[in-house]
Amino acid sequence: MMVVGVLACAALAGWLYLAFAHGGFWKTGPGLPDAPAPDAWPGVVAVVPARDEAAVLPETLPTLLAQRYPGAFRVILVDDGSGDGTAETAASLADGDPALSIVPAGERPPGWAGKVWAMSEGVRAAGEPDFLLFTDADIAYAPGTVEGLVRAAVAGHRDLLSQMATLSTRTGWERVVVPAFVYFFAQLYPFRRVGRDGARTAAAAGGCMLVRRAALVEAGGLARIHDALIDDVALGRLVKRAGGRCRLDLSRDVVSRRPYPRLADLWAMIARSAYHQLRYSPALLAGTVAGLLLLYAVPPAATAAGLIAGPAGGAPALATGALAWALMAVTYAPMLRFYGLSLVRAPALPLVALLYAAMTLDSARRHRAGRGGTWKGRTLSGRHKSGAADASRAPLE
Repeated sequence: MMVVGVLACAALAGWLYLAFAHGGFWKTGPGLPDAPAPDAWPGVVAVVPARDEAAVLPETLPTLLAQRYPGAFRVILVDDGSGDGTAETAASLADGDPALSIVPAGERPPGWAGKVWAMSEGVRAAGEPDFLLFTDADIAYAPGTVEGLVRAAVAGHRDLLSQMATLSTRTGWERVVVPAFVYFFAQLYPFRRVGRDGARTAAAAGGCMLVRRAALVEAGGLARIHDALIDDVALGRLVKRAGGRCRLDLSRDVVSRRPYPRLADLWAMIARSAYHQLRYSPALLAGTVAGLLLLYAVPPAATAAGLIAGPAGGAPALATGALAWALMAVTYAPMLRFYGLSLVRAPALPLVALLYAAMTLDSARRHRAGRGGTWKGRTLSGRHKSGAADASRAPLE
């Protein structure tokens, strides 16, 4: 029981830090602040990289075209070699709306990741607007969202303002995996630290990233992150390291319409990039899995061991394990509430964390097998010691 007790104490120390000193990562926050209208409305161009998105565009593209933004607003959809009639579907949905331009992506240069190249093609076609709104083809916008984004960016002097979309939780597996996905993302990149000037934490959510064009140019442009597979985090780091001011929030007004009906779909989404995020490092992989086990598996295991051992020898393990488990559940509860799910799910977070550990290990296995993850008919595989991936096969979300 001594070893169990020591591990339980270490887990409790970790949760005390996470709950009270890790940027309040578990707080879902108020969202964008109300902000006054700018003196002059800046021009905005939305860039939508799209590959084989004909099925989802009817649910999303009209919501973007219907934005009643007071200033100049255009939408550029970059068709990256779709084989399902994505461009034709977009044109039909626009029905002659001059606000939409459809641009075919040119041949991708060596070394460029697929989505970043499509984004850069949209930037090239956009001209010189004040702001660029990078958004995914599966994202739907509530009325007035673009106006709210610009108000907040101008009033807050933000160079990058990103909104993490509300993801689908229609199916059972989505309800298990998705809230934990957002919770773990916020744990890695606490949103409050992203928005704090001088803090090293930098990130963004790829579904909705409003970027001041001048700040992007000053940071070196998308060419600086041309091989990034996790483009949103890379863009956040690029802008912030160049001195830009950033903000990241959860949003109910920005919604992903992409379904993940099966566990296999969710597994592929996470496994395709997990090992890349660890820079293809076996040491980081081992540390990550060990950390997940310590933080998430030890508390319930120590609680159970303490109960089995009884009051005589198991009280310390029981007390520390149960307290760590309780802190874990309490910090997870706001995310469940955000997604409208029962708080009864909160104590089961250790099981979901073990599932994520398995996905991470599988990501490494796929990489070592030379397959990487598969996404939209392309395969990811790391090739360089630096962790760069085979960009000619990079995914386009």
